[in-house]
Amino acid sequence: MTKTYTGNFFEDFSLGQIIPHATPRTITSGDVSLYSALYGMRFALQSSDTFAERSGLKRAPVDDLLVFHIVFGKTVPDISINAVANLGYADCRFLKAVYPGDTLSATSEVIGLKQNSNGKTGNVYVRTCGVNQKGESVVEYVRWVMVNKRDADSPAPETTIPELPDAVAAENLIVPEGLIYRDYDSVLSGSGYFWDDYAIGEKINHVDGMTIEAADHMLATRLYQNTAKVHFNLHAMKDGRLGERIVYGGHVISLARALSFNGLGNAQNLLAINGGRHVNPCIAGDTVYAWSEVLDKAEIQGREDVAALRCRLVALKDKTVEDFPDKSNDGKYDPAVLLDLDVWLLVPKIIST
Repeated sequence: MTKTYTGNFFEDFSLGQIIPHATPRTITSGDVSLYSALYGMRFALQSSDTFAERSGLKRAPVDDLLVFHIVFGKTVPDISINAVANLGYADCRFLKAVYPGDTLSATSEVIGLKQNSNGKTGNVYVRTCGVNQKGESVVEYVRWVMVNKRDADSPAPETTIPELPDAVAAENLIVPEGLIYRDYDSVLSGSGYFWDDYAIGEKINHVDGMTIEAADHMLATRLYQNTAKVHFNLHAMKDGRLGERIVYGGHVISLARALSFNGLGNAQNLLAINGGRHVNPCIAGDTVYAWSEVLDKAEIQGREDVAALRCRLVALKDKTVEDFPDKSNDGKYDPAVLLDLDVWLLVPKIIST
């Protein structure tokens, strides 16, 4: 009798199924340092205890995307170890600041199922919640993945596709507890642009590029305890379409977020991921560039010091941003586009004098 675990195939999922995930993970300052080394994050709030304390927090919080990736990684052995592709995200909210020393765990609920027309795969929709050691929710999100069937002849489940919001409503955005920017230092933050300086429809070229090394993306993915074989097992991937390991999509997200500092340096916090998709695969050797488009702006009730900026964050491979590569008139993406992510960012509004 085998004691190994091959993960769930499409027919193993059922609507309403609750899946608790192994393994709880205590985030250390070493994890934070490694994350900084991988992406070169420069946002002051996550970089400096002093800056964070001056902003009302007890110390520098863990980067929001490091929290997301660690929670995401917990789900892979149960949700997407047998996936063909991760298809999209929606309704992701960051609910509570996480600090080194906090322990994260995750649980998912299956909220939708749809077998594909080829009969060999199906799409699985899950809502995942990450909690800290006190049982407090720190992040929750929906994602959907295309998962292989174990047996193509097994019966298809009834199709259920969940209704998901186009975007997290501004009134549902949560500012980290204690955070206040009444004494915000734009010299230390590295940017003199505030919420009022951005206009809806504005596009921002983040200018810089970063080439992905195989060791970097595999190290990052192991940091998140993400076990998907497509990221690690060259023997299994060498006969595939790309003949190479595929970079974890979250690695591209973090690279694009790090690059966005040049133009959005005061967007210290990621409040929500409204939606997004990995448009094309990424492999080692690709150079990532990024640009953003301001989609909306929203006041936050009861706050005069901060407000929310809704942006598209678009990542490209091996193509600079001069002409903002995007979709053509027929709705097809430029082949260089890797990522199209819709996010809410928290940006300071005022500086006390």
